[in-house]
Amino acid sequence: MTTAAAIGYGTKFQTADSSSPGVWTDFAEVTNLTPPAFKRDSIDASHEQISGGWREFIPGLKDGGEVKFDFNLVPKGTAYLSLMSELGTQTFMPRRVVFPDGSYIQFTAFLTDWEQTAPLDDKMTGTATFKVSGQPVLTQAP
Repeated sequence: MTTAAAIGYGTKFQTADSSSPGVWTDFAEVTNLTPPAFKRDSIDASHEQISGGWREFIPGLKDGGEVKFDFNLVPKGTAYLSLMSELGTQTFMPRRVVFPDGSYIQFTAFLTDWEQTAPLDDKMTGTATFKVSGQPVLTQAP
């Protein structure tokens, strides 16, 4: 059987503007991207009469996690300016991670963390983290 696995080359992080319908813009020079990590809380529902002293759990609320990516830091670039402007706001924006096959995960998120490095003997880089709010939606390519 032949695998359907693929490399991540061509994956994009995009943000939509406030127009209707939104215009999607790629974040420039992303070098590594971690899509949302979906989680669900587990609630301890143990009580005094549980069988054999084993804890019992029930499923709790779901969490869309975070999106984190590394990028080449270009201080005069538009990506740098967009992060700077987001730090001063509390704006939830439509975002998506688009995979090389055209499938994508769309979600609402806000910037929570932005780190930069400017080493003496290597390229300047940045890392941005966005918190997902609400339900992410996967749309598979046809």
